[in-house]
Amino acid sequence: MSALAKSEPRLVEATPLMRLDGLSKRYGPVVALDDVSAHVYPGEVLGIVGESGSGKSTLLRMMNLQETPDAGRYALDLPDLPGNLFDLDRYERRMLCARRIGIVYQNPHQGLLMTNSSSGNVAERLLIAGERRFAVLREKARGALDASEFPLDRMDAPPIELSGGMQQRVQLAKAIALEPALLLLDEPTTGLDVSVQALVLDTLKRLQQDRRMTMVLVSHDLGVIRTMADRVVVMRRGQVVEEGLADQVFQDPQHAYTQQLVHAKL
Repeated sequence: MSALAKSEPRLVEATPLMRLDGLSKRYGPVVALDDVSAHVYPGEVLGIVGESGSGKSTLLRMMNLQETPDAGRYALDLPDLPGNLFDLDRYERRMLCARRIGIVYQNPHQGLLMTNSSSGNVAERLLIAGERRFAVLREKARGALDASEFPLDRMDAPPIELSGGMQQRVQLAKAIALEPALLLLDEPTTGLDVSVQALVLDTLKRLQQDRRMTMVLVSHDLGVIRTMADRVVVMRRGQVVEEGLADQVFQDPQHAYTQQLVHAKL
């Protein structure tokens, strides 16, 4: 497991790439998010951790513009974007996510067409973004699959014929095909064997380091968060109860709930 040893904290720029301010969301009587704010800097990995029902998955869907909060703002520090991304219409959101935001879901069925070829799944993202030249689609799909350490001799195999780890690599290739400004990871190793988890995390770490990729990682697994994240946000019942540098949060948790999580893992 030495390959997964956490590297020294990365230096990040002073201006956040992504900022969420005061997000609140109710589903009937259920409070999913209660005045949640968070930010991530260029080149940083932000980990979001919490038990089931804490609001972390709802927050990630907000970042991917799949949902709109009852209140709050979402900004990306990129050219030609409005102040609040929640003001975008459905088409504008789709184009922004296709070109600038990548996502890897816990369940590959959410992110892939399981009976299409793996390369075709990657090419679909390029098509949405406007690419129409077959040779370019093929070459970019091949490059993205190679970067995700997917075996290229299987690039025309459909995901339904692949292992869970290989399906996640296809999702990752699709997510990074257009070199997004922000990569969202929703429990990307859940359900995988420990050895496969380690390989997927190694690939993510290499991509982050080689491409200085900005990531937001949601997981209930503190080991995964500790391996990957520079900073950590701890959520409970729709609220942020603690945040800080990953080493600081894990070594000296301040909130009783964070202490409970850390001690349960230990």
